[in-house]
Amino acid sequence: MQLGMIGLGRMGGNMTKRLAQHGHDMKTYDPGVESTASSIAELRDQLAAPRAFWLMVPSGSITEETFQALLGVAEPGDTIVDGGNSNFRDSQRRNAQAAEHSVHFVDVGVSGGIWGLEAGYCLMAGGDGEPVKRLEPVFTALAPDGGYAHVGPSGAGHFVKMIHNGIEYGLMQAYAEGFEVMRESEFGLDLHEIAGIWRYGSVVRSWLLDLLHAAFEEEGSELEKIAGYVEDSGEGRWTIAEAIAENVPVPVITAALFARFASRQDESFAAKVNAALRNQFGGHQVRESPK
Repeated sequence: MQLGMIGLGRMGGNMTKRLAQHGHDMKTYDPGVESTASSIAELRDQLAAPRAFWLMVPSGSITEETFQALLGVAEPGDTIVDGGNSNFRDSQRRNAQAAEHSVHFVDVGVSGGIWGLEAGYCLMAGGDGEPVKRLEPVFTALAPDGGYAHVGPSGAGHFVKMIHNGIEYGLMQAYAEGFEVMRESEFGLDLHEIAGIWRYGSVVRSWLLDLLHAAFEEEGSELEKIAGYVEDSGEGRWTIAEAIAENVPVPVITAALFARFASRQDESFAAKVNAALRNQFGGHQVRESPK
């Protein structure tokens, strides 16, 4: 089928290639990359009605601006798919706004990263049954066998992807802490070797562990060239906010997010306060700041 892909970055570009490999007629728009269209309006004219537009742009203002631009050119019966990491509340709002124009909206959580072109993408779709069903040839081409589901109504796709990423935070942090304990041990352990053997038969084997083994392979067991600065793209924060709203304890995901915050501090002011207090009440020695 025909599809208009908007955004040809690492994810959108590879998804476009995978869909083309599966025989889909791909039209594209990205102002920073060679595309079939030079504007969203031209992209619309390159597609036969009812059209399907797929947004694969960063969440936030870019998604909102592009969605609004699409609403300005889309016609009744067209479908807008958001495959980025949007907040599910925004997706519910966009679905309601699209419905006012008789345009369908589908939110799709996408996982697979830079490996999806070859291995496929896990897809979690939210929205009404009719447009989701119509787009299934696209979803099944992008996903590996068993890697796609229509998980619920509007917002459900991005909600499930949000929780997926929150879990990812916790898993990554557990690996990070365990490998640091081994690195500091008395045994002189080969972390590359251990990551390697844990991939076979171990209950902690996973694709994340495969990727860690690959990182040690490329960068060395000390990861010398990699700064210990870890960003977050928002989904962990949203997961925790929803957990609070639902009165659900999520201590692991919360601790993992706070560990990312701590990674960005050259020197912790909270730690300075702790050191100063220990000195005041117990006379414990403090270290002088190098600054």
